[in-house]
Amino acid sequence: MGKPVIIGFAGTDARTLLSAVIVSQTGHDNNGTDYRGCVIRGTPAMPEFAMTMGWDVGFVPTHDNTVNSYAQAMADSFEKEEIDYAIPMPESLIFNGIVDCLTEKGFGERVAGLTETGGFIEGDKIRCKELCKEIGIPVADEWTVADARSFSEVSRFVLDYLHTYGGAVLKFPYSAGGKGARIIQDVWQMSQVYDDLIQDYKPAYKKMFKNRPWPLLIESRMAGVEISFTILVDGKGGFRILPTSMDYPERFEGPSSSLNPITGGMGSISPHPFESRRLIEMVNEQIAIPLVNALRKQGLLRPCILYPGCIVSFQKHGDDLSPSAVRVCEINIRPGEPEFQTVVRRLKNSGRLFEAMFTGELDRVSPEVREDQICLTTAFVTGPGGPDGQKGYPWRVTRNEKIEMDFGYLKKKGLLPVPSAMGVSNEKGFVSDGTRVLYLVCNGSLKNTSHHETAAKLTHKVKTAFEGGRVRLIPRENNHGNRFDFRRDIGTHYGLAHNMFSAYRP
Repeated sequence: MGKPVIIGFAGTDARTLLSAVIVSQTGHDNNGTDYRGCVIRGTPAMPEFAMTMGWDVGFVPTHDNTVNSYAQAMADSFEKEEIDYAIPMPESLIFNGIVDCLTEKGFGERVAGLTETGGFIEGDKIRCKELCKEIGIPVADEWTVADARSFSEVSRFVLDYLHTYGGAVLKFPYSAGGKGARIIQDVWQMSQVYDDLIQDYKPAYKKMFKNRPWPLLIESRMAGVEISFTILVDGKGGFRILPTSMDYPERFEGPSSSLNPITGGMGSISPHPFESRRLIEMVNEQIAIPLVNALRKQGLLRPCILYPGCIVSFQKHGDDLSPSAVRVCEINIRPGEPEFQTVVRRLKNSGRLFEAMFTGELDRVSPEVREDQICLTTAFVTGPGGPDGQKGYPWRVTRNEKIEMDFGYLKKKGLLPVPSAMGVSNEKGFVSDGTRVLYLVCNGSLKNTSHHETAAKLTHKVKTAFEGGRVRLIPRENNHGNRFDFRRDIGTHYGLAHNMFSAYRP
């Protein structure tokens, strides 16, 4: 057997390490090619964690977290044949030109992602809306750009959209890590939502525009179900739509607010409860094809991962629940976190798919999906408490507290721990570095059971592990306590979907 194809994933979050692990674990393809995953940078805890778990993944260090350091580490690894291809996971690497940098070094064909010129698709939501309008991709019924400094101007559009569409969405139109959209559903919310957004992004606006107008994207609210789609694209225009997933972006259960902020992802499930063949066909026809064609026309087409977030409407046709419309909220140019965790864990041939993205063979390589399974991932975050009464994630947190995990129990129950904001110390072992510390990922079989019953079992599994102290973040003021917190409703939307539309499941 020849040298394995080594695919590097660049970044410092859980999807980075998990993607590398899955590529290694899926092993050979039908042609006997062996695949191995590698992490570029990662976090200090990841190599030791991988060794503890027995994961066959490599690690490529970088000098620091800058684009130049990432690019140099990748270029050195390409030259030494330590990795064959690289996939940057954080959007910031792409926005800041890592593809351009590696192209200048002669390795452009071996790194995924759009060039800095194409970064506007995610990094400038106004230009992306204009592109969608030009190529016919459906978006919100109405949208406009106002000066964020003028509440009078903003409120005029908001009131109009409230009357006509029942709501409005304010969006900081530049990179915001998935946290820049704020929904207004009635007049009473208007002032508070506006003030919160301006408070959050005033420093960025001042840095970017100083005394010039501050562009604020305002959209009419779209009713329906939020569903995102991961699309692998190769340099010849071939593409594949991967399984869907559902994100839980708010910190707590319920709608987002100043007390329940969008955090970047507290968990996800795959497939989305409303995934269907017809829905994928609609996305293929109305979003993927025109978008890939536009990339080709504008000279931006290259191996990349696109991640359009959409609102889907449904209607009843006989005894079936069928998608009637799909509209784009925004288009990201990298895999979602944590959505990609659940997507990649359902793929049987992830290594072959990623290789085909680079070799221009996606027209011949289809995703092999574990259709008989669903996957769930849950973020364990730093909860409240500490010497200064910290509120906990996503606000101020206590750091450098010891993590205890019963690895034998977790393995027996099929719960895969994946570190994210986790550190390691000689004295304490694995410690919290704050924020989303680790994820528990689990797959469940659909054999002889329904989606909602399987999801309920997985949700219960995670709760039981926590309640039994199998995963603990030990508070410095209480050795018997547990500072970890998590959302208890990850996966419960299968049950909600069953109860609402049990007669119409796709």
